Amino acid sequence: MPLPIDITALLAGSLVESERVELKEGWNPESVLHTLCAFANDFHNLGGGYVIIGVAEKDGLAQLPPVGLTPERIDSIQKEVLNLGHSAIQPFYHPVMEPAVVKGRHILILWAPGGTTRPYKARISLGKNPADWAYFVRKGANTVRAKGADERELLGLANNIPFDDRVNHRATLADLDLGLIRTFLRAIGSELYKTSAKMDFEALCRQMQIVDGPPEAVFPRNVGLLFFNEEPHKFFPQAQIDVVYFPDGAGGDRFEEKIFHGPLDRMLRESLAFIQSRYLGERVIKHPDRAEAERF
Repeated sequence: MPLPIDITALLAGSLVESERVELKEGWNPESVLHTLCAFANDFHNLGGGYVIIGVAEKDGLAQLPPVGLTPERIDSIQKEVLNLGHSAIQPFYHPVMEPAVVKGRHILILWAPGGTTRPYKARISLGKNPADWAYFVRKGANTVRAKGADERELLGLANNIPFDDRVNHRATLADLDLGLIRTFLRAIGSELYKTSAKMDFEALCRQMQIVDGPPEAVFPRNVGLLFFNEEPHKFFPQAQIDVVYFPDGAGGDRFEEKIFHGPLDRMLRESLAFIQSRYLGERVIKHPDRAEAERF
């Protein structure tokens, strides 16, 4: 997955450490681990952040040209980051790693978007008791251990995000279909339908709350993929409706099966229409002793 932002262009200007950017002159695995954990927790829902290794800072301002790293060191750091994501963060978490060259010096950029299974906790120390773990968050340009009210709020944030509202980092804005969106808006009588054809697509999706994330890293929410992608089962393997009919009863050996795929609202309509036309009927019983017939 490519980086959603041109860090080299930012470094050409005046890049300052912030709640979303951490500059590291060299490789410090424990410090980077805690910062990756903090970005994954995305305490203020800013979309995670970036750790840039090989760039020194003074008073928070990037110092150029970069200190840089050797290509061999970059390779070994990437292997260490991969190992830390397995052994030192729970649940497992891995950033996107991208080597870059700035002013002739090699650097390594770690893009850590907000995780989908937060809260994340990391080992407090890589050299001491491996059983000691803690939650970390970003406060301004600093990574701090979440304690007390911050820890409770972090746990509460995670519990309050339903699956439908979580962003899907395996998808992109291009996975949402404008045609499906406009068809849906017209079907529900939304006033947004009239302007949707001329609106900026990202702005339309944000107004419908089916995407989230910072401007440089916009991701669809799960609900958007379920409704506005032609093949949501590619993202959610069980996103289908099975209609099964047992002509001999539930214990019989024979059955008929029909599987429906597609956008969620379409699946519902098609499966219900199939049941209505194929299996639902009316039986009328007339009685000789009264005028009223019984209908089932």
